[in-house]
Amino acid sequence: MGCRERTARSELLRVVAGTDADGRPVVVPDPARTAPGRGAHLHPTPACYDLAARRKAFARALRVPGALNSEPVRIHLARTN
Repeated sequence: MGCRERTARSELLRVVAGTDADGRPVVVPDPARTAPGRGAHLHPTPACYDLAARRKAFARALRVPGALNSEPVRIHLARTN
């Protein structure tokens, strides 16, 4: 999604649209790949995340109108890298 390079899904991080504590739409990491709904995949690197966020690719890939807060994904990547 971010860098648009192809690779095996097992090497990618799945993200889904969810809501935060206030009910606002956010992008949520789904490392177990079990969350319901439409998902999108990106490399689990800050560079790929930055490209996806800059291109506003999360809302497009997840087919959610408007802007999505992708901060939970950035935090997840910072913890795992």
